Amino acid sequence: MLNFNIRGENIEVTPAIREYVENKIEKIERYFNEDINANANVNLRIYNDKQTKVEVTIPLKNLTLRAEERHNDMYAAVDLIVDKLERQIRKHKTKVNRKFREREGVGHYFATTQAVGDASQEEEEYAIVRTKQFDLKPMDQEEAVLQMNMLGHNFYIFTDADSNGTNIVYKRSDGKYGLIETT
Repeated sequence: MLNFNIRGENIEVTPAIREYVENKIEKIERYFNEDINANANVNLRIYNDKQTKVEVTIPLKNLTLRAEERHNDMYAAVDLIVDKLERQIRKHKTKVNRKFREREGVGHYFATTQAVGDASQEEEEYAIVRTKQFDLKPMDQEEAVLQMNMLGHNFYIFTDADSNGTNIVYKRSDGKYGLIETT
């Protein structure tokens, strides 16, 4: 069962909006064998240009589902979000099932032709094409942002000089910077 936490920015979350969001997002429960007990965090925003942004985050035991969509129509954005969440679930299930079959020694010969095609397509999407190794040097957040920009990357992993923890700075789509602190 999904528990909903629906917040609105520059919009009042009316009972009609709440019901629409809950009914649409609850459809993903059919992808799970057992009853899921999770919180679905939904953020609705309306900007000055009347564009709507819908964000949904559903943290599960082995997977966090997250999707974001901008659209002129909030209801259309919710529909697109559900499509994105369903794709994420299908990709995850395909990956898990493939790993299970490989571990159990069951080959692709038991799968249908369509399933084999889907599996090879999934492998292409997640193919590691390059591996790098480097030492994490202690530095502060500002130095990490400078290093990231100097390298022309959109993220940078570093050891925080104060906490000695491994952190990540990244460039957000709005041009600002974010920090991920590991625990």
